[in-house]
Amino acid sequence: MTPPKLTIRALRVVAVDAPMARSLGTSRGTLLTAPLLLIDLETEEGVTGRSYLFCYLPAAAPAIAHMLEEVSRVVRGDRVAPVKIGAKLARHFFLIGVQGIVRMAIAGLDIACWDALAIAAGVPLVTFLGGVPTPVRAYNSNGLGLTLTPEAAADEAEALLAGGFRGVKLRLGRPDLKGDLAVARAVRRRLPDGVALMVDFNQALSVAEAVRRGHALDGEGVYWIEEPIRHDDYAGCARVARKLVTPVQIGENFSGPQAMAAALAARACDYVMPDLERIGGVSGWQRASGLAAATGIEMSSHLFPEVSAHLLAITPTCHWLEYVDWAAPVLAEPLRIVDGAAVIPEKPGNGLAWNAEAVARYRTLNR
Repeated sequence: MTPPKLTIRALRVVAVDAPMARSLGTSRGTLLTAPLLLIDLETEEGVTGRSYLFCYLPAAAPAIAHMLEEVSRVVRGDRVAPVKIGAKLARHFFLIGVQGIVRMAIAGLDIACWDALAIAAGVPLVTFLGGVPTPVRAYNSNGLGLTLTPEAAADEAEALLAGGFRGVKLRLGRPDLKGDLAVARAVRRRLPDGVALMVDFNQALSVAEAVRRGHALDGEGVYWIEEPIRHDDYAGCARVARKLVTPVQIGENFSGPQAMAAALAARACDYVMPDLERIGGVSGWQRASGLAAATGIEMSSHLFPEVSAHLLAITPTCHWLEYVDWAAPVLAEPLRIVDGAAVIPEKPGNGLAWNAEAVARYRTLNR
C-alpha cells in the first residue's frame, strides 16, 4: 500500500499514573499503578497518530518525556516515513547510543507514525502492513504476583479465565524452591486441562538455580519458563534451555532486533517475546518478525496488547499475545477479548484513542 504523504508538526506527550485492577508482584518489586506516557503525533494534514510507552517507574516518565522533546525537535517538519526517521534519529543519538530511554522514545514516535499512516490510508494498522484483522490468541498476564499464597493464587488464576482465556501467567522467584512449587501446583490444579500456565522468574535466579528449579517444574504442567536468569546472559540462557524439558522464553528485554539476532545465534531460548518499546516500535517488530520466521522460532508479544495484536497478526510464527489491561483506564475503547482472543478493531489505525476525562484524572505531567 502506498504510504500517504504526511508531515510532522509536533509531538504532544502526557504522563499518567493509571490504576491497576490487580497489583503485580514480581521478584524485582511490586507495581500498584501503571506509569504511562501518552503520545500524540500531530501532522500538518490534520491526522493524529497515537502510541503510549510504559515507564516502569513514575520517576522515569519525566526523563523519557524530555527525550521525546528532543526527538520532536529533530524530526519536526519531516515527512512521516518511519524507517527514514528511525535512521535519522539513530544518527542523531549515535554518541549517546540508541539504548534505554532513547530507544523507548524513538519507538514511541515510530508507533505513532505507523498509526498516522494507517489512519490516513483509512485502514486498520494490520491491513496497512499487509495482513487482515483476525483474532489473536491471548493469555491473561494480569495479577498472579509473588506475594500471593498458593490458595489465593489459585483463586486469582481461576478468576483470570473470564473472557475465555486459555492461558495465564504466574510470577515465581520466591526465596526457596518449595514456595515456588507450592504455588505453581496449587494454580495448576485449579486450571482446567488445556489452559496453559506460563511462569516468569523476572531474572531472579543464577544459572545453577534456574536449572534446579526448572528441573523441578518440568513435571508440573508448565507451558514455558520465562527469563529465569539475567536477560542478556545468552550463554547462560542457552545452558538452561538445553537442560530443561520445559521451553524457555525470553525477549522482553531485547534492545532492538540486533539483540534478538544475538540471542537466536546463541540458541538462548525456545521462544521469543519482543517488547514493542524496546524492540524499536513497529519498524523494529517487523525486523524481529523476519528473524523469527527465518529461524522458525515462535514469537509472542510483551505488553502493549492493543498494538501488538495488529503486529502478531502479520507475524509468520505468531504464538501468544500477552494481555494486560494497564492502559484500559485511559483508553476510550479498551481492547476486547472474546473467547480468549484479542479482537483487532476494524477502525483505521492501531485503535488507540484517549479517554479525556480519565487522562485528566490520572495525569502527572503534561508537555
